[in-house]
Amino acid sequence: MALDRKAPNDLNAFWMPFTANRQFKKNPRMLVAAKDMHYTTSDGRQVLDGTAGLWCCNAGHCRPKITEAIQRQAAELDYAPAFQMGHPVAFELANRIIEIAPKGIEHVFYTNSGSESVETALKLAIAYHRAKGQATRTRLIGRERGYHGVNFGGISVGGIVNNRRHFGSLLNGVDHLPHTHLPDDNRWSRGQPEHGAYLADDLEKLVALHGAETIAAVIVEPVAGSTGVILPPKGYLEKLRAITKKHGILLIFDEVITGFGRLGAPFASQYFDVLPDMMTTAKGLTNGVIPMGAVLTTAELHDAFMDGPENMIELFHGYTYSGNPIASAAGIATLETYKEEALFERAAEIAPYWEDALHSLRDSRHVIDVRNMGLIGAVELDPIAGEPTKRAFSAFLAAYDKNILIRTTGDIIAMSPPLMITRDQIDTLIGTLADVLKSLD
Repeated sequence: MALDRKAPNDLNAFWMPFTANRQFKKNPRMLVAAKDMHYTTSDGRQVLDGTAGLWCCNAGHCRPKITEAIQRQAAELDYAPAFQMGHPVAFELANRIIEIAPKGIEHVFYTNSGSESVETALKLAIAYHRAKGQATRTRLIGRERGYHGVNFGGISVGGIVNNRRHFGSLLNGVDHLPHTHLPDDNRWSRGQPEHGAYLADDLEKLVALHGAETIAAVIVEPVAGSTGVILPPKGYLEKLRAITKKHGILLIFDEVITGFGRLGAPFASQYFDVLPDMMTTAKGLTNGVIPMGAVLTTAELHDAFMDGPENMIELFHGYTYSGNPIASAAGIATLETYKEEALFERAAEIAPYWEDALHSLRDSRHVIDVRNMGLIGAVELDPIAGEPTKRAFSAFLAAYDKNILIRTTGDIIAMSPPLMITRDQIDTLIGTLADVLKSLD
């Protein structure tokens, strides 16, 4: 049952994630309802969602098909164990995912979040090499400024400093590639930057340093989102794929953000025409309505585990809620919504308009860079000397007061609206942001 009041009486008990708790609880920003492109606030305002929730509500909010599917499934089969048992909905969803996945991806392993998808993919990579008789391959390679969730494996291969520095030594045997943000060479990029493919060659240096026989996998976001939208230079992902294949290293694409239409294709792998060995997904899989993630793998990786007696468990890994019936029903309804409303195609069609609107902010106050790809955009601000993040956070607060929702990371404004956004709504979002930027100190 929903609360019959617009705000709880006491905010103390809930320790909020990735939030300035003390600041928030002095002046809370409460969302009480949502529909399509808008949130409703506790004081009755309509706020245009420029972030698809947290990069996840790709089909918009409270979509009828998804809501009805959840209701039906909850009344029919609320839970079923995934260990040694099954239910049809999870198998059907897996089939639907593979239908839109890149050719060569054939299997789905369910998780409950992007963080769990990353942990699963890292474990699969190490276990795969062991199954192939290469147990020395345990090293994992991430990338500076990478975001791969918040579990120990994810923050170990991740490269966002504040996500790592408070949690000890993390996993052993991890190294990092350089990030691909080259503002001096690629400022004001429209789509893929021209410069920086050579950064993939640093993987050869890590191979020379550690030995290919010690490296299990490289994990990268095709487009780095949470760090502030860092784009892959032309030829960069292709080079990574070639080098990993050359040395027998698995390549994992973290598609938790880019999956399910964010770039105008089902997955970034298809957008860039680069096939990894595994893809981690979540967010848009269920439109953010119910927690669910999935690791997508090639047949070669899956089949390496299908050995030994048939009555033996092949992989000692999984979750209580893997393939949860209600989440699976939400996933099917989400994929149907994407298809019936041609939302992936819509994103591709409207992306040039989104690009032009974003780059209209180029001469706005404090703006030092604008970059975009698909329906993702970043507006980077010149930080206040000695007060990093303050200027962007001030923009976030002012934007909320003006009825648009944006995200900030450091002094970068990141936007990723639902794929159903219209041209008029893009005009409202970017026009309002322009007014916000004019008001900043």
